[in-house]
Amino acid sequence: MLVVITGASQGIGYAVAEAFAAEGHTLCICSKTAARLKEASENLVKKYPTATIHSMQADLAKPEDCKSFGHWCLGFGTPSILINNAGFFLPGNLMEEEQGILESQIAANLYSAYHSSRAIVPAMIKAGSGHIFNICSIASLQAYTHGGSYSISKYALEGFSKNLREELKDKGIKVTGVYPGATYTNSWAGSGVEPSRIMESSDIAKMILAAAQLSPQAVVEDIVMRPQLGDL
Repeated sequence: MLVVITGASQGIGYAVAEAFAAEGHTLCICSKTAARLKEASENLVKKYPTATIHSMQADLAKPEDCKSFGHWCLGFGTPSILINNAGFFLPGNLMEEEQGILESQIAANLYSAYHSSRAIVPAMIKAGSGHIFNICSIASLQAYTHGGSYSISKYALEGFSKNLREELKDKGIKVTGVYPGATYTNSWAGSGVEPSRIMESSDIAKMILAAAQLSPQAVVEDIVMRPQLGDL
């Protein structure tokens, strides 16, 4: 099975790559940071020798990189799974954040999924099967202090997921929105929050893997996960 994962060099993306690599699948992964991508790829190859790992440096905030990455992935076959995970978090208040923050957050967190899907999904439609996971956020569902433009971009990603689900459900393609709460990634490093207070990236990966293993006639439309003690 060919699995495409964007933003896979660290955090949730890398944890998802590990989960599918452990199953022996073929992965196409990308990251905008070449050094981190190289390290992630080498680690996956070393830990999961039965998997096949292909990697390409790409900044998916740029539509042309999305197209290039998508076409490169199709060179290995038609993906069974596309996981749109690329993006990043910038806290802020809408009336105080710097000019251009909204545009950069929309480009990284929404347009990356939009343009990557447009490059890859037509092949899935032709094959009549596939599963798309969009890594949204609890910030897609609930406004919160200092959410700023990040929250706006994730609300938009939820809308993209729901529209995509509606368009593709009769074409044999599943769409799942993933809504994690606080998950320990580099965004939380140095925050002072104890790692035991929030979820692990592998928790998200396990749920995605489980949802990907259902029968063709079943789909998990939304995966909402929070720390046991609630949001921070």
